[in-house]
Amino acid sequence: MEPQPIGFLHPGEMGISIAASAQNSGHPVYWASEGRSPATRARAEKIGLRDAGTLAHLCAECAIVVSVCPPHAAESVAEQVLATDFHGRYLDANAIAPQRAAKIGQAMAAAGVAFVDGGIIGGPAWEPGSTWLYLSGPQAGEIAECFAAGPLETHVLGAALGTASALKMTYAAYTKGTTALLCAILATAEELGVREALAEQWNRDNAEFAEATDLRVRRVTAKAWRFVGEMEEIAATFREAGMPGEFHAAAADVYRRLARFKDSPATPALEDVLGALLQHDR
Repeated sequence: MEPQPIGFLHPGEMGISIAASAQNSGHPVYWASEGRSPATRARAEKIGLRDAGTLAHLCAECAIVVSVCPPHAAESVAEQVLATDFHGRYLDANAIAPQRAAKIGQAMAAAGVAFVDGGIIGGPAWEPGSTWLYLSGPQAGEIAECFAAGPLETHVLGAALGTASALKMTYAAYTKGTTALLCAILATAEELGVREALAEQWNRDNAEFAEATDLRVRRVTAKAWRFVGEMEEIAATFREAGMPGEFHAAAADVYRRLARFKDSPATPALEDVLGALLQHDR
């Protein structure tokens, strides 16, 4: 693919790493600084993104626009892009239910925008083989070529909109859903006075499980605030597929209780995490 200007909306830790893969692949990469935080500016400047200033200027300059934002903002960001009279290609790489992705895609198509559905699995893409961008839609292959030099990995799932989001939802349903379940189990065991006995029983099954679980529960606090919306999207995905959504609606509540640890300078002690989970309704 010939180099094409690509705009990244509100590049956070994930978005900036994906932008770096587009740069590695020879594409001019832009962001829009208007209304963004100093932290976002620092990330953009660190890898040399070009500042378009405003969203309107970014959309006028770029043939491709990439949205990586919290799930709740997916529609509003898409609407803001459409309001600029953008007519290029739009990649929605947000953690949203497939039915939402399809709905956004329909709105884009009606406005003459080529829509590609994306789902990201893994952490920020700084190492080869660690982060996958799954893509679906008629132009998914062209978007995949934008990141050919990596380290981001890409995989096209087909032409049907929503397929990439469906994979993201079902994958995270297990990984992040299981972590939320472990949080709830430890908090319940703590409240009932059997946490130590539970750890001993876990260790009979697997000598490293209890310690690994404690660390997993402590570490998830840094991103718990972001996972609330993702769990709600998974719940909606399950319901649309005819399965109960209550599992992940409860997981959203678990992460909501841990949202207070956002921007915490250090990983909290397990006792503090359990306290946050148990004091929510007290």
